[in-house]
Amino acid sequence: MDVQVSSERARARSGLRSSFESQDIEPHTMRFTGSGGEYFRVWIVNVLLSILTLGLYTPWARRRTAQYFYGHTLVAGSPLEFTAQQRRMVVGFVVLLLLTVAYQLAVNTGQDTAVGLFILGGAALSPLIWGSAMRFRLANTRWRGLRLQFAASWREVYTASWPVFALALVWLGVFWGLQPLAPAAVVNEETGRKLPEVTAPLIGLVALGLLLTVLCIIRLEFNYRSLLVLRSRIGNEAGRWKPVYMDFVKLWLATLAVFLVSLLVLVALVAGLFTGSLGLVSKLGKGGMGLGIFVLIMAAFVGALLAMMLATAPARAYREAALFRLTWSNIGVSRIARFKCNLSTGGYVLLRLRNMLLTVLTLGFFRPFAMVSEYRMKLESVTVHVKGGVDQVAGRLGRQQPGGIGDALADAAGLDLIG
Repeated sequence: MDVQVSSERARARSGLRSSFESQDIEPHTMRFTGSGGEYFRVWIVNVLLSILTLGLYTPWARRRTAQYFYGHTLVAGSPLEFTAQQRRMVVGFVVLLLLTVAYQLAVNTGQDTAVGLFILGGAALSPLIWGSAMRFRLANTRWRGLRLQFAASWREVYTASWPVFALALVWLGVFWGLQPLAPAAVVNEETGRKLPEVTAPLIGLVALGLLLTVLCIIRLEFNYRSLLVLRSRIGNEAGRWKPVYMDFVKLWLATLAVFLVSLLVLVALVAGLFTGSLGLVSKLGKGGMGLGIFVLIMAAFVGALLAMMLATAPARAYREAALFRLTWSNIGVSRIARFKCNLSTGGYVLLRLRNMLLTVLTLGFFRPFAMVSEYRMKLESVTVHVKGGVDQVAGRLGRQQPGGIGDALADAAGLDLIG
């Protein structure tokens, strides 16, 4: 009897504890307080000044855009801040501009050795550039005065970047493999030119190279995203990451399926449109030949518009939404916060197609409204669950925040080539 009573009391205490813990976790849906009309004013000024300065206004435009979206993004009721110094963004932009100009000069003047060195140097430095960009982005993001940090070492960044170098080895192997597999060139009887003969082994080798390329790209994306989350810091608290590599492979396979379905729909629509136009022209007869030609031209224009919109847009939008949901439903901050995302991939695809159509019809002037609507849909699908209350957590993180010397060292560690 005493054992039964004690077990009932234990269950009651357990239920009370679980109830208390559930009440101790506060859900906060992220909000975006901006509007398309407000951002249009920022966007149109950026476009006009970029045109007038031949693109030299780009770093200022990027900073104004980041400040607008950060300032109107509410996380647990408090806005984000973008604190990057304009001078550092300008220096980074100028360095990249000079490197791009030097590369184009080497390409246009036929300096193959210099071009090869640029490509090899770019491949070797790409992990450094990515790590610097992530360090810059997080170091200049603040929430409630708390500064984010990217604490990954350069060794960790280069280790995560192994698919970049594997990709180079893959295509080096494909190039070497093509030499013994390629048969002797065949002379074309019509043109008299020698053309390489395409054989099954050649096709198989190139197909294998493409398959390994896709797998390397997927692995690189997984490595970079997981490293970014796991080595990010707010205070002394690290990020948590749950997805595995196969989650990303499945996402890419689903994207391929969406692309194939979109392609079939596109072919059916264009074929139906063309068939209907031919039928209309035949009914008009010779007297309406001019009108018939006009109808065919309009049909071709509409078909080209459909092809442009439906060929890859649904697949790209699906991948973006699915990747966003996969990421934000499986990350957290130590033991104090976790995120959940309920973004509808179908709804996002439809929104993207609508925005593309309106952007084309308005000659690009709907673009800022499209950016705001897509950003809002993604952001407001995320809910952050904070354990212990926002004020208490923010206070504790503030006490863990590194001082001014730590901030300066964090700034000095990044190249800030990408603002």
